Amino acid sequence: MSYFAQINEDNIVEQVISAPSQEWCEENIGGRWLQTSYNTKGGVHLAGGTPLRKNYAGIGYTYDEQRDAFIAPQPYPSWILDEETCIWQSPVPRPTDNKLREWNETELDWVEIPLSE
Repeated sequence: MSYFAQINEDNIVEQVISAPSQEWCEENIGGRWLQTSYNTKGGVHLAGGTPLRKNYAGIGYTYDEQRDAFIAPQPYPSWILDEETCIWQSPVPRPTDNKLREWNETELDWVEIPLSE
């Protein structure tokens, strides 16, 4: 079985299912369907196979016909789409200090999340 994403008229993914084929989806469920690969992220197939549409589709993702890519919703207004991977990137790299952090859009930086004692 393969995975298929149902795309609405605005190119937004409405659902992702496992099915025998794209034709099966169209005939039995209706609508527009595109194959997606569970093992594809950033244009790389994680199991060494052929990548498909840059990223595995998720509900709410956009299908970009020009790039032939599934793109997640932009997480923050300041984040920029990497054209090669079709993954959103923060304007400041996330620190690699093993501290728990979250993005702060007001400060445009990663801030540490304090751990309660």
